[in-house]
Amino acid sequence: MEGARRRGRLASTYLFAGEEGIGKRSVALAFAASLNCSEPGEHEGMLDACGRCPSCIKMASDTHPDVLVVEPLTNDILICQIRPGKERDKCDQEGYVKPRVEEMLAYKSFEGGMKVVIVDQAEKMNNSAANAFLKTLEEPPEGSMIILVSSQPDRLLPTIRSRCSRLNFRLLPDDTCRAVLDGPESPDGVSDTTVRLAMGRPGLAASEDLLAERDRFFDTLDMMLGGEAKPPWKDRADTERFLDSAMLLLRDMAVAKTSPEALVNSDMADEVAEMGARSSLDGILNCYERLRELRGTLLFNLNRGITWNYAASLMGELKIHG
Repeated sequence: MEGARRRGRLASTYLFAGEEGIGKRSVALAFAASLNCSEPGEHEGMLDACGRCPSCIKMASDTHPDVLVVEPLTNDILICQIRPGKERDKCDQEGYVKPRVEEMLAYKSFEGGMKVVIVDQAEKMNNSAANAFLKTLEEPPEGSMIILVSSQPDRLLPTIRSRCSRLNFRLLPDDTCRAVLDGPESPDGVSDTTVRLAMGRPGLAASEDLLAERDRFFDTLDMMLGGEAKPPWKDRADTERFLDSAMLLLRDMAVAKTSPEALVNSDMADEVAEMGARSSLDGILNCYERLRELRGTLLFNLNRGITWNYAASLMGELKIHG
């Protein structure tokens, strides 16, 4: 993107794709700030926002009139966030006060810079919103840029993906992840276990206590294998977190048999090895694959009770509790 900017060849629409928590939204905001900064400076071969000019101050306070961040309202991104309805719509009912995308792009820049729309979790656009947004992508206004941010880009309409210049974001190495996490908010530094559990996603570690989340997972797993019939998950996000943690445990159980030095939960090496010893490697890998398929079906709002019972049967086959 920096090379394209220097050549005056920036695309009008980008898709930032990659796992959750690796900095896609942060990069989008930083790039939007640099595009509108009145005194950008060179930093590691790239133009970076100064952080001091009026434009940068507005970016920092989320009040820049030429930069709009769209994110899910309730569970989805709705059509009324893309264009206003003729009458009082769902956005009005929910107290949504931001400009609609079409409204924002219809006017010239307030401050003479680039108008930037950042759609975070773009895969959560419902069908109506996606189809309305597609019309905007077909004829993007001059002097504007749209950045779609997605951890599940395959859920976007193919016609939307085909109109975007795609940039793939990759997981960060542990030392880079630690450098991102170590800061004023963590004067004592971040633990090795937290860095490993982040698995290259510093945003994930910054937004939640990964050690506490792991404890919650094992408590829930105990309930599941103890015969609890009712799932404690509040929503799909809870279910996804549990299945992600279960797959990580299975991954470590398999690794413990072959390359124990590569454990993510290395502070639990003995416990993980003991769990893995009760099942064959093929059994662990088969369970992992079936849980991965189960997680994929959550996109279709699979009943939580069915999910709980099926996951319990899979994990029970491994005799984790001896």
